[in-house]
Amino acid sequence: MTKSISLLLTTLIPLGLPISVLACNKTLLLAASDAYISSQTAGALTSLQPYLSTNWTYVENNKATDPKKGVLSKSLKIDHRRTNTDLVACATYTEIIITDAANPYVIGTQLRHDDIDGKITLIDSIASTTNSWIFDAKKTLQYVLQEKWDVIPEGKRDSRAVIQAAGDAYMDMWNDASAPDKVPWGTPCVRLEGSAYTGTGKPDDSCKPGIPSNHSQAGNTHRRHVIDEAMGSVSIFCVWEHMMMAADSHEFRLEGRKLRYVHTMTVCGGKPCKL
Repeated sequence: MTKSISLLLTTLIPLGLPISVLACNKTLLLAASDAYISSQTAGALTSLQPYLSTNWTYVENNKATDPKKGVLSKSLKIDHRRTNTDLVACATYTEIIITDAANPYVIGTQLRHDDIDGKITLIDSIASTTNSWIFDAKKTLQYVLQEKWDVIPEGKRDSRAVIQAAGDAYMDMWNDASAPDKVPWGTPCVRLEGSAYTGTGKPDDSCKPGIPSNHSQAGNTHRRHVIDEAMGSVSIFCVWEHMMMAADSHEFRLEGRKLRYVHTMTVCGGKPCKL
């Protein structure tokens, strides 16, 4: 990733800093995410325009992109959509799946809102498609529909800090030998890596198969987080440095302080992803 893109991501998303959210509320965030879905379905920004700031930025697969030339300009028939909200960061994360053979996609999008007027300042998408890591939109949809992502009762929710720490510990495994012991592995737990699924529906399903044994690899950098305590979820976008400097999305769900689901998307600049 170029220094300019790195600076762009760092400037737009000051990670770790508390944000005083004045205009942010769940109704606004969900309305904006609905408008994003309408715009993606239409392949036009018309529905999104009322929610966009005057100087908003579009980033696709970790690169600043003209929205008229990116996936947002394509009219896509969406088969699945789930949106999580983060009232602290004033942001949403939306997972969408398109199984159309002509335009198959699995897309993760983080919308970032201004904390004063509530307008969208950044649309940040990881758009996986043909040649992306283990890509098969139909299989991904099949597995996603088997899972249960219900709202977690208020008294049983994990804290924001616990959820983020779990996701970051997982992401640290490639360059930190101590990280696997910090991940709150759950049982059952299933990982959907592209379209590869570790689950079989058994009570002893595990997310551990395939985790890195080599902890001296390049790290997963330039992370951007969206955390929804009600869903037990953290979405993390990053640069997947050890695999072709890929654009990557990992989403984690915790239940009772234990890891339950992992969803991944990895895009290698339009080339076939290779380790």
